[in-house]
Amino acid sequence: MNNKHLNIIQYLHERNLIAQITNKKSLIETLKSKSITLYCGFDPTADSLHIGHLIPLLCLRQFQIFGHRPLILIGGGTGLIGDPSFKESRRNINLIDTVQQWSEKIKRQISLFVDCSCGSHSQASIVNNYDWLSSISFLTFLKDIGKFFSVNKMINKDSIKKRLQKNNYGISYSEFSYNLLQSYDFAHLYKNYNTILQIGGSDQWGNIVSGIDLIRRIYKSTAYGLTVPLLTKSDNIKFGKTEKNTIWLDGKKTSPYKFYQYWINSSDKEVYHFLKFFTNIDIDTINILKQKDSISNSKPQAQTILAEKLTRLVHGKEGLKTAQNITNNLFMGQIHKLTLDDFEQLLQDGVPTVLLKSGITLQQALVESNLVSSRTQARELIISNSITINSKKQLKTEYVFHATDRLYDRFTLLRRGKKNYCLIKWE
Repeated sequence: MNNKHLNIIQYLHERNLIAQITNKKSLIETLKSKSITLYCGFDPTADSLHIGHLIPLLCLRQFQIFGHRPLILIGGGTGLIGDPSFKESRRNINLIDTVQQWSEKIKRQISLFVDCSCGSHSQASIVNNYDWLSSISFLTFLKDIGKFFSVNKMINKDSIKKRLQKNNYGISYSEFSYNLLQSYDFAHLYKNYNTILQIGGSDQWGNIVSGIDLIRRIYKSTAYGLTVPLLTKSDNIKFGKTEKNTIWLDGKKTSPYKFYQYWINSSDKEVYHFLKFFTNIDIDTINILKQKDSISNSKPQAQTILAEKLTRLVHGKEGLKTAQNITNNLFMGQIHKLTLDDFEQLLQDGVPTVLLKSGITLQQALVESNLVSSRTQARELIISNSITINSKKQLKTEYVFHATDRLYDRFTLLRRGKKNYCLIKWE
């Protein structure tokens, strides 16, 4: 830890990790004077977290490093409702048993980022809001909690207004009530765990502020909120469990190779921001790296550093080693050095794949794999020396695959040009 940082807020500001913050001056003074308990919630609407969760998770980690106690809230209760914040339509409703199973998986993932081991002053704890939301009666909730919320204010929240304007979807009463449930969570954690700070993505600002207001009304006390920037895709849509092309933290849903490739293909515009967000590399070191990359005639180093650090964090040393092995062997054309496990990762999500029967010609395979649009184009590319089979150029236009083309008796890797791959899995 760099001693120049007097508090965690200053640290997060330097790394552009604060989107919004309440009562900043008071919060800084509180953080300087004592160790606090803070929380962040994660609804189990899928069986894994994704890279959109990395920023709040790593912020919790930094708070813990600075001596504060993270509390992780698994939304076993709220996950049954679904947060409508900036969602175009209603989320799918999942069964209670399913949500509980997903909750357990997510708890295990969270242990990668925060220290839940016993004995530490800043030991993190994981709680599930199903435990208290499932036991409170509907009438009690409306009488004791609902009375503090103005419908006029609720419908003017951006996330709610956006849904109300969608004629095809609208918003259900249960989703509309999500704001009350999350606010009640904050009040419950304040009362039972002395939790005075909630963090979350910037889309959670309205829910967080509502929780702060509820604590003020019920307990006449001050609580705080802090939001972090949302990680968005190239089309500026935030990462979510229900969006397409999600990069999951579970290696069975997104392989370590694809995870590594995602970060190594970060744009030059994004990568230095990502190094600030996702690593503890000193800001001065990042700036020096950016300057060196800008004047270097070789490939920038920032993407490789980012991919290595995040892949090791999420998938461990072996996951990183495998991802690097696949990357290097594909780049060098050393396909025969790929292990069977490497091919299984490529089959999972590493490159486009196609299932083919024996006796097929190279031209047919190129068409079936969508590497070409027609046999005519296939012939032209074969003649022009643009097609390789397991890294070997093939110039025979009528070539028929042999058993020797099969690696591990089941895979063949086709390549068009330098970067267009397709993995054949033989029936």
